[in-house]
Amino acid sequence: LTKSYVMGDQTVHALRGVSLDIEAGDFVAIMGPSGSGKSTLLNLAGALDRPTSGRVLIDGVDLSALSARQLAAVRRTKVGFVFQDFNLIPSLTAAENVFLPLELDGLPLRDCRLLADQALAEVELEGVADRFPDELSGGERQRVAVARALIGERSLVLADEPTGALDTHTGELILRLLRDRCDLGAAGLLVTHDARLAAWAD
Repeated sequence: LTKSYVMGDQTVHALRGVSLDIEAGDFVAIMGPSGSGKSTLLNLAGALDRPTSGRVLIDGVDLSALSARQLAAVRRTKVGFVFQDFNLIPSLTAAENVFLPLELDGLPLRDCRLLADQALAEVELEGVADRFPDELSGGERQRVAVARALIGERSLVLADEPTGALDTHTGELILRLLRDRCDLGAAGLLVTHDARLAAWAD
């Protein structure tokens, strides 16, 4: 993969010739200084951006061959993404943020809520399902984002600094959940600055 951005009269090369295969069950950590292209790589892997050149394949499907509607379906059904800035929808409750991908796929609302409650319990957030993001702490919002990324049958889980707003205990809980999901057959890609967190990866 290569990815370049034109900024004024300059071209910024965010990625140059990156090649990476992650198999089902693998948990891979990407480390590097700020500005080295880690988040760009995640955005390309998660079908949030298109490469300047090269190909991204998820479950053998070349993303460059898909329409915008098909890409949205891939993001909804196959990819779980933990964003560094959470990307929660302010007008939705914690539970609604978590089950939104399932609801968009047509799962009955009652089933969506049950699965969201289970996902929130996994990240130790019982009791906040009906609160809105601005009623939650930064660490709670981050855990809601993790619950959303792990709900449903995701074959690829992408995490951009997923423990940045968390204390040590909660950070380890989140890494254990990501590790467990990969042990169950998902492919995982983690971006982190912390070698202790990268040690959870293969």
